[in-house]
Amino acid sequence: MAMSHMASTLASPLSFLLLRHSLPPYIPRQHSVSSPRSKHQHSHQILCAKKSSSSSNNSKQQKPKAQTASSSLGPKAGVAIYKPKSYEVLAADAANSLAFALQDGKTRLEIDFPPLPSNISSYKGSSDKFIDANIQLALAVVRKLQERMETRACIVFPDKPEKGRASRLFKTALDSIDGITIGSLDDVPTGAVRSFFSSIRNTLDFDFDDQEEGRWQSDEPPTLYVFINCSTRELSVIEKYVEKFAMSTPALLFNLELDTLRADLGILGFPSKDLHYRFLSQFTPVFYIRIREYSKTVPVAPFTINYSGALFRQYPGPWQVMLKQADSSYACIAESETRFTLSETKEELLRVLGLQEEEGSSLQFLRRGYKNATWWEEDVDLELSSAWRS
Repeated sequence: MAMSHMASTLASPLSFLLLRHSLPPYIPRQHSVSSPRSKHQHSHQILCAKKSSSSSNNSKQQKPKAQTASSSLGPKAGVAIYKPKSYEVLAADAANSLAFALQDGKTRLEIDFPPLPSNISSYKGSSDKFIDANIQLALAVVRKLQERMETRACIVFPDKPEKGRASRLFKTALDSIDGITIGSLDDVPTGAVRSFFSSIRNTLDFDFDDQEEGRWQSDEPPTLYVFINCSTRELSVIEKYVEKFAMSTPALLFNLELDTLRADLGILGFPSKDLHYRFLSQFTPVFYIRIREYSKTVPVAPFTINYSGALFRQYPGPWQVMLKQADSSYACIAESETRFTLSETKEELLRVLGLQEEEGSSLQFLRRGYKNATWWEEDVDLELSSAWRS
């Protein structure tokens, strides 16, 4: 299934509709503002996007200076406007960020962005579409990465049936990538109980004779392991796989939606929260787009304002809060060297739209509530590493 086919079916890979209100284009300008952060963090200099007709009362504001994505400051400066034209562009941007991180010696990496248009992403549609899109995108990123640096990638699937299915559906795409190998989490030695259930699962899959078994193997060890389409239960197996095969080899968690999976940790039948503290906290997000839609009620027409934005990171650039504009582009309104919490992301969007309640007011408390951060965002002291926030 060619990537060009996916790209041609999408007018915009990040397609949300900004209803009711259409905002005029923003001109990103940089100035020093103390942004309220959590008790474990400090104020940062942020990149604010303000309407060209407005002025700031901040006495520390620098002379306005418009910036573009191709700023001469280089990739560490981030982007002012982000509007990818296709999934091919997204894959190229992800590969570039991954290459920068690998060149910096990072070995625990994460890439996360919507694999499908928003109306069917995150398993809202057929899970097979979601799974297949992730495989296509992972292969596209590996192909783009090989254009930047020598890479022998191993794509690791959740189990042998998934591995066999992918080898049949994407045989041509796999053959087109030099040095690629495939594996599964079933390669990890396990106890008798898990081995028993794995044998039953494999039997029920009726995959008795896999003619492609061993087709994508190599005598040379991989230089990058890519884990895709894994669930919360399989995160602990990924940890064992990394300990067994990739202690010193870079490992990439690709589009696993870790923030969604983390929410299940600690629940009966799932791995404990300690899995995040000791393992997931080590993974640096190198290319990250999390899009959120919000609504705000106001006492005047139109009474409901719908707006959307994204938490964005393109390594080695900073973390950025992006506001969706009428032309479907995303404009940077705030940036930080450390990761914004989801609550802080929403607050930055409200601030730039002028929809924030008065600080300390009862309306603000009723909207925010008593707790406005997730447990994995709060428990800084329990983490083995802060890489996932950096």
